[in-house]
Amino acid sequence: MTVFGKAGLIGKSMGIVAVAALASGALSQTVADSDVPSTGLNIPANLQIFGKRDPNVRKPTALVNETVITGTDVDQRMALVLANNSVKLSDADREQLRLQVLSTLIDETLQIQEAKARDIKVTGTEIDQSFGRIAQNFKKSVPDMRAYLRGIGSSERSLKRQIEAELAWNRYLRRRIEPLVNVGDEEVASIISRLEAAKGTTEFHVREIYLSAPPEREQEIFSEARALMQDIQQGKRNFDQVALDRSDASTRAKAGDLGWVRASVLPETLAQAANQMQIGQIAGPIAVPGGFSLLALVDKRQVLTADARDAKLNLRQVSMTFPEGTTQANATSKVAEFAAMIQSIHGCGDVTKAAAALGAEVVDNDTTRIRDLPQQLQKVILGLQIGESTPPFGSVEDGIRALVLCGRDEPQAGQLPGIEQMRSQMEAQAVNLRAEHKLRDLRRDAIVEYR
Repeated sequence: MTVFGKAGLIGKSMGIVAVAALASGALSQTVADSDVPSTGLNIPANLQIFGKRDPNVRKPTALVNETVITGTDVDQRMALVLANNSVKLSDADREQLRLQVLSTLIDETLQIQEAKARDIKVTGTEIDQSFGRIAQNFKKSVPDMRAYLRGIGSSERSLKRQIEAELAWNRYLRRRIEPLVNVGDEEVASIISRLEAAKGTTEFHVREIYLSAPPEREQEIFSEARALMQDIQQGKRNFDQVALDRSDASTRAKAGDLGWVRASVLPETLAQAANQMQIGQIAGPIAVPGGFSLLALVDKRQVLTADARDAKLNLRQVSMTFPEGTTQANATSKVAEFAAMIQSIHGCGDVTKAAAALGAEVVDNDTTRIRDLPQQLQKVILGLQIGESTPPFGSVEDGIRALVLCGRDEPQAGQLPGIEQMRSQMEAQAVNLRAEHKLRDLRRDAIVEYR
């Protein structure tokens, strides 16, 4: 994103609805200790591989318990992911994404199959209704949504397959898993007591890429970690993709996501780094027991303490796109006109009229929290008065936009959750954990054949 104006804004405008994700983080995991991760597989140190796998042989079709997943299915889901995650991928990262997408499609197939085996049905009408709601979230009619999906190289069928899997699995969990979960009063009271004791302490949401380094390879691994760090900082590689591809930690499957943790559970060097980092910053290589880590600070908060970034905003977004083929020089004059229009606005009541004069589009949003915005936008919004706007931001490819602040609902002071509220949260976590175990069992028992 090119930044227009003195604020130095960076970041990318996100889609309204995320229809696919690269990694799931329903249950956050923290670092249990600082030991080098162990596989427990009794793999010999000096191993010999017999046979050769040819990476140029591509098997586009998979049979999952006789259900076919084709190469077209994978391509269309990849297109859906890439359209909603504006990330430039290298050939290696793209191939890694393909493997992840195939794994996701296999999981969805297993979920649909298990639901049907338990006589749990999802009707075509329910799928169509969900598809229609997603189209509305994209501010499109159903026919327009179909055309949009075709335009990005995906299809209505691909999205509906995901919808069916989500509906079937959620229904399966409600009927077969939730009745088995029962959280006792003592468990609830214990968690509430721990929260009360932790009130005011700082928690960090961090991601980690951990590279194990035996003593004889320490310098080599350090150099590799430093090279990865430089690639990520220069935008050549994506932190999450590197974590999925290279990290030696148990959090690798979740793109290195450790979730919300306190400094006390992190190795000392990582805790020191997290305390000094700004949100959105990446640090490393950091020496830790057994190797080196790259650390990304996603967010931070104080337990049960009101945070100004939790304020809910009433915004009006003004945006304008450039015709295809517009040069940077031509865009500059349009940006100047847009900036002048933004500066002429006096309160949200002026937005529609001012935007219409320039042919700009206006979109209202009443649900965004400050912390949901890119970090640089957060700093700007925190300093705005009602009726003021951000400087213009955007790019020639994506167009330019500005946000006008119409209102702000300040966050309430942090309060301990009630017993029933905490019980519901704990039961939801327990259901998610059982669901993960069930899906692992389904994967273990599945017959998957590649052709």
